[in-house]
Amino acid sequence: MSQKSQLVKNTIIIAIGKISTQILSYILLPLFTARMAVEQYGTYDLGCTLSLFLCPIITLLMEESMFRFLIDAKNIREKRKIISQTIIYTLVGTLIFVPLAILVFSSTKKYPSSFAFAFIVFVISNIFINLSNALARGLSQIKIFSISNFILGITTIILTIVALLAFPNAQGLLWANSIANLATSLIVFKKLKFKEYFGTYNKKIMREMISYSIPLVPNSISWTIINMSDRIILTNFIDSTANGIYAMANKFPNIINVLYGYFYTAWKESAAKIIKQENKDSYYNSIYHDIKRFLFAVTLSLIAVMPFAFPIFINEKYSEAYIYIPIIMLATYYSNISSFYGGIFSAFKDTKIMGTTTFIAASINLIIDLIFVSKFKIYAACFSTLIADIIIYYYRRQRLKRFLKLKELTVLGPIIMMTIICFAYYSKYIPGISNAGYWIINVISLIIAIIYSYAINKKNITVIIGKLKNRVRK
Repeated sequence: MSQKSQLVKNTIIIAIGKISTQILSYILLPLFTARMAVEQYGTYDLGCTLSLFLCPIITLLMEESMFRFLIDAKNIREKRKIISQTIIYTLVGTLIFVPLAILVFSSTKKYPSSFAFAFIVFVISNIFINLSNALARGLSQIKIFSISNFILGITTIILTIVALLAFPNAQGLLWANSIANLATSLIVFKKLKFKEYFGTYNKKIMREMISYSIPLVPNSISWTIINMSDRIILTNFIDSTANGIYAMANKFPNIINVLYGYFYTAWKESAAKIIKQENKDSYYNSIYHDIKRFLFAVTLSLIAVMPFAFPIFINEKYSEAYIYIPIIMLATYYSNISSFYGGIFSAFKDTKIMGTTTFIAASINLIIDLIFVSKFKIYAACFSTLIADIIIYYYRRQRLKRFLKLKELTVLGPIIMMTIICFAYYSKYIPGISNAGYWIINVISLIIAIIYSYAINKKNITVIIGKLKNRVRK
């Protein structure tokens, strides 16, 4: 099987394990927005973002290093050494985090002790689930990875419903996610016979793995800062309600991240395996063009469908979020293309460039937020993220030329299409436009977006449908 076919197959397997539960999570949005106060949702969202910031610091992203090194491991002995170093470092980091977190929360009166305890457990649960996911992928157990994510999704949804009905606050949602994370990771550890990989400290391998993972930390932290600085500054300079609106505006753009995530999980392994082949340049170009067309089609179609979907899924108290969605979607598009470049850098084991680019962008994002958020409020948070993501996109594309040359697709067609779809999206704000006129414009816009998206992805859609049919038959 060719690497491209394997990439498509793995992406489909991963998607099958995740997509049904993630669809259900969006179906639950009306319950979310009806039961959760905007302020409480803002606090929960901030807790999730803080966890994303802390986990890479605690673990030094050794789970990502473990995944990459396991791909090159030749036998069970090498795998045991690699996994053992990850376990040792992760345990040490977690044991240091817990007392420090207790100390920080005890010194502030902003959050109750119940939230502090829930947050600490939530962070630990994320460390566990990240480790179990990386282990399954590194050992090429893609089916176990897919099934475990299905279990995780179902469990999270059930517990989230319970929390929303019985404890509709930030702590309730954190506990729902924590229990699901811990239960799923323990199932994966048992299935993979995790105990068999326990070993002793190896200074040489530990040093090599840390050398690989260290540059990934500022990269991960900087991505989080790009998101977290918006939320923290909105919360402190305006209020938690503003952050709640901004968090809800990010819900639909996150669909792009979800769909791209299926691909990227498989892509990191595929990008590393193809690196030694003679035709790697043509392979990378082929995948690059495919993923660019796909991501643009998803972005375009989501913007076109939002006028119809938003009033169905979102409660009126979050209605302000509507105006910010296209800006965040464009930022998400550039962010994911940058992530594709990052997969190639990781394949070449050059992780330093990933950290430096995102650090620069995060600094720019933070500066824009601090200067403009008082005057432009949520708009400042949206545009600062968009600008930061565009900077990472162009800078990484330039630096990638030292490894290979990626040919660019024409941009005129996409620019024209995006202009048309965004005009239709914001037509409701045109003075004097009737309600009927607004809906007619957006129906036409949606039809155009669907036709265009299908046209630019026709070949790949045919291939994927064929492979899905084969999976169903099996």
